[in-house]
Amino acid sequence: MPERDRKAFVLRVAPSGIDRVPEAIETNEIIIGWSDASELIDESLSWEDFRGFMHKYYYAEDKTFRRSGGASGNIWKFIREMGEGDLVVVPHGPEFYVARVKGKAYHDPNRVKDDTAFRRPVEWLNAKKPIPRKYVNLALRLRMNIQNTCAAADDLIGEIEEVLKTCEKGKATTFEQDLQQGMVERVLKEIREGKISDRGFEELVAHVLTRLGARDVRIVPRNLDKGADVIGTFSIADTFKFVLAVQAKHYQPVPPVGKWVVDQLINGMQAESADLGWIVTSGSYSEETIGYASEICERDGIRIELIDGEQLAALIVAHGMIDRPKE
Repeated sequence: MPERDRKAFVLRVAPSGIDRVPEAIETNEIIIGWSDASELIDESLSWEDFRGFMHKYYYAEDKTFRRSGGASGNIWKFIREMGEGDLVVVPHGPEFYVARVKGKAYHDPNRVKDDTAFRRPVEWLNAKKPIPRKYVNLALRLRMNIQNTCAAADDLIGEIEEVLKTCEKGKATTFEQDLQQGMVERVLKEIREGKISDRGFEELVAHVLTRLGARDVRIVPRNLDKGADVIGTFSIADTFKFVLAVQAKHYQPVPPVGKWVVDQLINGMQAESADLGWIVTSGSYSEETIGYASEICERDGIRIELIDGEQLAALIVAHGMIDRPKE
């Protein structure tokens, strides 16, 4: 049998919205939720049967498999796609941990009540020490920002390995990373403290979408604003299109953006028939907001990504967007 290619994943260890990262570090395991559906551990299940059990336990009232299928994809990756030797990135606030999978997933019936029954043994790398997110490139930062519980990151294995090697050498960053981070910090300072109004911030966000390849980008007039400030359309192979709705918040880091903005954006997405939502702020997000956006994604299948000030600045630097249109 040919050797299996190593994979990488981003995993949020917060079943039922409770931070279980400290427990995972202590027990040398990674943890995921949906503990009631113990049948999922059966490797002989087909995808249809796997999804069927998820539907039975968590989405029985739904007439379609849309939500149960989305949730099933997360735990399917955890149970079926992860393998020994794979790397798992676990975000935790402004930092993250990296683990190497050491064995098969299992279900502990004694931990169903606290929704931590599905587990995998791992080796925590970097001596179990967290790594600041700012030490990695934009692609990995954004992947860690995804609201799904478990996401593939095979394309970022090289970046993950590089940051681990840099940490092993006792140096947190390379010259190139220091240079990029310095530019990001300067751009972020200008966004937060420079001469930019709330309207100017919306224009900046619209400019970012355009540079990222969006078409028909428009700022929603205030009198027609139903929860989305900027709308853009992205095309895949000039065939498949999806509409992105953005809520732009020109805030300082304190206080952080609250969960009510998520509900506001959902209203805007519905009004604009958007497929995906972004909340973009020059500030930061509360843990409650981050957890709520993830809950909405898993419960209702509504995809909302949270872009904070540092990530926005990193986007601007990475894509050479310094030439923002003047207000």
